Amino acid sequence: MPTSKEKAAFAKRLKDSLPKDIKGGTDLAKKFNLLYSKGPAVSPQTAHKWLAGTTIPMPDKLQVLATWLQKDVHWLHYGPPPAGKIKPLARGEKYPPSPETIELASRLEGLSPRQRNLVEEMITELYGGTDQPIDGEPDAQ
Repeated sequence: MPTSKEKAAFAKRLKDSLPKDIKGGTDLAKKFNLLYSKGPAVSPQTAHKWLAGTTIPMPDKLQVLATWLQKDVHWLHYGPPPAGKIKPLARGEKYPPSPETIELASRLEGLSPRQRNLVEEMITELYGGTDQPIDGEPDAQ
């Protein structure tokens, strides 16, 4: 599910891409419905939610918007790809936790101490070894 930040970013890309004669949700819904034939018409309230960053359209509607606005559907939905190469983190620097990372961490917490130790050893082996244990706590020896 998209975050509020992702929805707001989508809304900005949509607004920036619209022709000047589209002034709001009603105008957007009217124009969109002339182009969309795969289902029920989009209401002005739904179009307003797109513009307000409350919702992001379903893929079939995104495709219609992208075609009409002559934009790449992936760009319209997600924005531009990250610029340049992603630089590796310095030792000790941490990535901000993503929802997936938080989910993984909560699943790891449910493991027995022995299972967590096995996972830590495997990650250390794959990662190439570190001076610090995975959880950042000093080793209890």
